[in-house]
Amino acid sequence: MASSATPYGFRPINLIGGQPFSGSTRQIKIASAYDTNIFTGSVVSIVAAGTIEIVTTIGSNASQFPAGTIGVFVGCSYTDPGSNQKTFKQYWPADTAASDAVGYVVDDPNALYQVQADATMAQATLGANAPLAAVQSTSTGSTTTGNSTTALDATVATTTGIAFRVVDFVDGPESAVGDDYTDVIVKFNASAGGHSYTNPVGI
Repeated sequence: MASSATPYGFRPINLIGGQPFSGSTRQIKIASAYDTNIFTGSVVSIVAAGTIEIVTTIGSNASQFPAGTIGVFVGCSYTDPGSNQKTFKQYWPADTAASDAVGYVVDDPNALYQVQADATMAQATLGANAPLAAVQSTSTGSTTTGNSTTALDATVATTTGIAFRVVDFVDGPESAVGDDYTDVIVKFNASAGGHSYTNPVGI
């Protein structure tokens, strides 16, 4: 039972229709010296410069995701400025000077993600829309594990413009519908404030 708040960001698990997730990612540049940590499980966006940055809105009607929201960050590589060695990390360390930095992003708009809510979610929330529980930042994750600590807002709505759709619940020995901090399965919504590939607005 998920009785404590232990958010872990967004974990890709499979695709809509039960198709398996093959682990495929797209490599997208990170600007040298970008000044914000990006953790595995963080939602990221392509910005005007053609690089990725962490999304700093919550994906609600009042605080929609940017049009370039492209998916979920799952690691990066770059040439370490200290050792001059190619480095692979679970998270992007803020302010790293590396001209060859790339992030690995799960960019399939049909991907499903497991995420923990910030409170209980009942069966009646299935099919509803939900934003992030809080704004992502340089501190919404662990520099020890490299993992995000982002959670989903348990307060749902039916209106458009909200980033995620609840499509299922995690049902197992340690998780069930209605837990204090329910683990749910979500996908990006195909609307403004959702995923860039299904949003007709350009960057």
